[in-house]
Amino acid sequence: MKEPSESHDDPFAPHLAAVAVLDDRGAVVGWNRRAQELLGHPATAVIGRPAGEVLLDPRDLPAAREAAVSCRRAGGWSGVLKVRHRDGRLLEMGLRAHPVSRDDRTREWLLAGALAVDVLEWQRDRAVLEGLYGRCPIGLVVHGPDLKLLRVNRAIERFSGVPAAEFRGMPTGCFLLPDDARRAVDRVRQVIDTGRPTVYSEQLVRLQWDPARERVAMVSSFPMKDPSGRILGVAEMIEDITERHRAQRRLALLDQAASSIGTTLDVAETARELAEVMVPHLADHASVDLLRPVTRGEEPAQALAGPVVRVGACNVGARQPGPPHPQGEPVEFGPDTPQARCLAAGRPVLEPVLAPDWFSTEGHQGAHAPDLGSHSLIVVPLAARGLVLGVMTLWRSRRPDPFEADDLTLAQELASRAAVAIDNARRFTEQQQTAFTLQSSLLPRAVPDQSAVEVALRYLPASAAPGLGGDWFDVIPLSGARVALVVGDVVGRGIHAAATMGRLRTAVHTLASLDLEPDEVLSRLDDLVNLLAAEQEGAGERPVGEQVVGATCLYAVYDPVSGRCSAARAGHPPPVVTAPDGEAAPLDLPAGPPLGLSGLPFEARDVGLAEGSLLCLYTNGLIGERTIDADLGLSKLCAALTRPADALERTCQAVVDSLVPARPADDVALLIARTRMLPPDDVASWSLPLEPASAGRARELTSAKLTEWGLEHLAFTTELIASELVTNVYRYASGPATLRLIRERSLVCEVSDASHTSPHLRRARTTDEGGRGLFLVAQMAERWGTRYTREGKTVWTEQPLAGTLT
Repeated sequence: MKEPSESHDDPFAPHLAAVAVLDDRGAVVGWNRRAQELLGHPATAVIGRPAGEVLLDPRDLPAAREAAVSCRRAGGWSGVLKVRHRDGRLLEMGLRAHPVSRDDRTREWLLAGALAVDVLEWQRDRAVLEGLYGRCPIGLVVHGPDLKLLRVNRAIERFSGVPAAEFRGMPTGCFLLPDDARRAVDRVRQVIDTGRPTVYSEQLVRLQWDPARERVAMVSSFPMKDPSGRILGVAEMIEDITERHRAQRRLALLDQAASSIGTTLDVAETARELAEVMVPHLADHASVDLLRPVTRGEEPAQALAGPVVRVGACNVGARQPGPPHPQGEPVEFGPDTPQARCLAAGRPVLEPVLAPDWFSTEGHQGAHAPDLGSHSLIVVPLAARGLVLGVMTLWRSRRPDPFEADDLTLAQELASRAAVAIDNARRFTEQQQTAFTLQSSLLPRAVPDQSAVEVALRYLPASAAPGLGGDWFDVIPLSGARVALVVGDVVGRGIHAAATMGRLRTAVHTLASLDLEPDEVLSRLDDLVNLLAAEQEGAGERPVGEQVVGATCLYAVYDPVSGRCSAARAGHPPPVVTAPDGEAAPLDLPAGPPLGLSGLPFEARDVGLAEGSLLCLYTNGLIGERTIDADLGLSKLCAALTRPADALERTCQAVVDSLVPARPADDVALLIARTRMLPPDDVASWSLPLEPASAGRARELTSAKLTEWGLEHLAFTTELIASELVTNVYRYASGPATLRLIRERSLVCEVSDASHTSPHLRRARTTDEGGRGLFLVAQMAERWGTRYTREGKTVWTEQPLAGTLT
């Protein structure tokens, strides 16, 4: 027996079917070769005999008679019957019966049969084919080798809105826009030329009569070949994936937003990032307007509807007009505008189709639109942690399709994420402003009056790093017309660093008032830093980035009388000295360990500075230790300090312009001092022997000099001060006494000796014969104190000149 056919041809076709002819009595009068092949009966064995006797099993006769009755009644019949093979087997066959009339009006019946399995397979194939063209939801297009359309199915008809019959004979891509049609033709031609299929290629589908509606299809193409391999055409399966494509674009936009929004802790920059993400993927124009308190880092009040500031805007296409409100400008929304309603209610607004005169009928909102040709609008609130921070407005003018509900959902999701980033930036700004306020209150606001140096200062906070640094500088007037110049840098950033800087600065002022040597000042500061670290450890305060473990400091004292400068540094970059001839070089000063390394010694060095020299103190942010080689930065600094005669402010700015980038990575503190020398005529010094007469001699010398200086009104008090201090040297100290008068912004009277015994101010009893000298000195002088040197000590006083200096 022959196996079931796998051919997709009609098994009842004349060349494939087994054919028998029966007369009106049921006898076989015709038998073809295919019937003999299929059933094994030769024509001679069946012609003339009743078909039921030869071909049917007696048990199947009732079914055969029923089929015969139906055939006569309906004029034809088709169905399945079991037919006996010559060897006795019963074969299930599909049969068709049709009446045939001869010219002599003899009535006969034509039976065509095939194996039931072949019939069923052919019927399934036919059903599949009919389903593909009539009921399949996936589009089917058949192209001829001449790139003409042969047939399309009903899905293409529904997809395009064009009846299927109208496609036949039309060129490939005939109903598409030119760009889309060209891609479709190229794809079909490639399959014809190569004979290889293409799978899952995306095709943009925009119909000529509906160009605004953008759809996307997934296309798989394969060649159709005859048995010889000749290509008969190309069939394409086309699936509408517009919604899937839009969903993928939305996911891609969300992914892009996650990496593009909130890259900094800057409110305005975050708002700009949000606007740039929206265009052109979702809108043609986007603006972000924040409530004014938010732009200042403040928390907005509940249900605050304005005023707002436009901090972010973006527009598609260079030829499109920009927003009417520049970024940073205030915007006033009318009470009936979508933006005002969104701010007031905290709910989004979707207007898919704007009225033609929308810009003049809705509270003059057209004044806030980037393009009066906008036809669709979305406004969503920027809300985070229960607060409305502002609104984002999206317009469409170039893209013809309006906003949909899915677009609103996507805009809300993006706005929600961005609002959290904006609120984080707002909170950071608030913290930064608090820290800046603290820091500015701790830094000197003005340079104190003093005669030793001319000073220019700069403090530049880092803009590329979170938190505040602990950099500081100071100019501290000292006794004897001297001045202390200080620059320091606390390890770490943030409010803790700023607060620690303030504590160290206060400590430096206290130590400076004791007139300690620079190395001794640093030793005392080292103890303080260790104490601060121990306090924080004991309290369990060890947050990352806030624990103070050390600091660096440079402390220098300049004396305008001698022109000498004594300096010491604790892990700080060396100062740069520029001689009056313009030669600049770092001062050879022992580095010393940073503060907080527990007890390591510091070393001071004393150098002479000519009048008009520049002394530059700075923190490591100036020479870029974090970003460039420190030696290179130091060389650039020296090169910027080679014009000591220029105005000091200009020199200071030139140093900043030369070394500090637009967004410094570290805080920068810069102090440049130009040295001065007191005129010799304003200083007088005498050495007095250790004898009782020296007090009287001190009064005589003081009176004469004050008369020479035109300060006779200070003669009495100064004579008393000088005689009392010299007397104390005679009574309680050792070595010769040195009396020195200095005329500068005040009158300074100093008495030095070789003793390190500290004088004490005490209240004498009524019966005491002495002990009132220092009390009188303290009453006569505006300020007084004691400073110690390696050779001894100096007791000094200051009295105001009261404007009498000539």
